[in-house]
Amino acid sequence: MSSIGPRVPLQRDPDTYGFYLAVTQYKDEIQQNLKNLLLTSPGERMMNPNFGVGLRHFLFEPRIHSITAMRQKIESQVRRYMPFIRGLKVQFNAGSDQEYLDNSNILSVNIIYEIPNLNLSTNLLLQKEDIS
Repeated sequence: MSSIGPRVPLQRDPDTYGFYLAVTQYKDEIQQNLKNLLLTSPGERMMNPNFGVGLRHFLFEPRIHSITAMRQKIESQVRRYMPFIRGLKVQFNAGSDQEYLDNSNILSVNIIYEIPNLNLSTNLLLQKEDIS
């Protein structure tokens, strides 16, 4: 079995002495990298201060303004750092209606996307536990 990269968070692989658990599928690596892009705060990554969406920064912002700002930030960061992703759709609280979004204090982000080169259509769901 060939690996693409280490699985994050790093964990020792009990089957191989001294190595970490590995990602073996491209779709898993892309999803891991997308999650990293969403959760990394701008300025957190050395030598690349513009990298990251920083979803945690939006947690205590007024919901009516933060939804639009989050969607724009996600779309611009994916275009810049993961340009192979197509058909990007960003949904909050599983696509609930606007009134619920405005009054809710629970947030989940569902990113629906396609990777044409891999003939892949999938999604990444981040719950409040992932973001906070």
